[in-house]
Amino acid sequence: MKIALKRIDDGFNMEAVDEAGHKVLMDSSIENGGNNNGVRPMQMLLMGLGGCSAIDVIMILKKQRQEITDFQITVDANRETGKEPALWADAHIVFHIKGNVDADKANRAVELSMNKYCSVAETLRRGDTKLTWEIKLNEA
Repeated sequence: MKIALKRIDDGFNMEAVDEAGHKVLMDSSIENGGNNNGVRPMQMLLMGLGGCSAIDVIMILKKQRQEITDFQITVDANRETGKEPALWADAHIVFHIKGNVDADKANRAVELSMNKYCSVAETLRRGDTKLTWEIKLNEA
């Protein structure tokens, strides 16, 4: 895996490109001298957590022939205070799943993702991030 980063302004705005040519903009906050023109790197890690787990959960539920009509994830996290570097202290993930999905199968899919399959979750856990989650099935 290769990632290339290129500075695109006179501040901290970077364009990251993967081997397949997919691009992501990163920047720092205005308070830190950036222009707020992209995702901050630590936010991107949380996005990776959501994406990694989403792929796992959807894949597991599809194999179980569950009908997913809508799938969303929200992540609420807090960084350590008074430390450098300031890692993620905790993250709470909410899985919003709609469709003809059995609750037990949804719970098992999320459990497998968060505790076995999601590499990003394990990476965060090894940095002592406390991960919690919940599932909201067919809520309005």
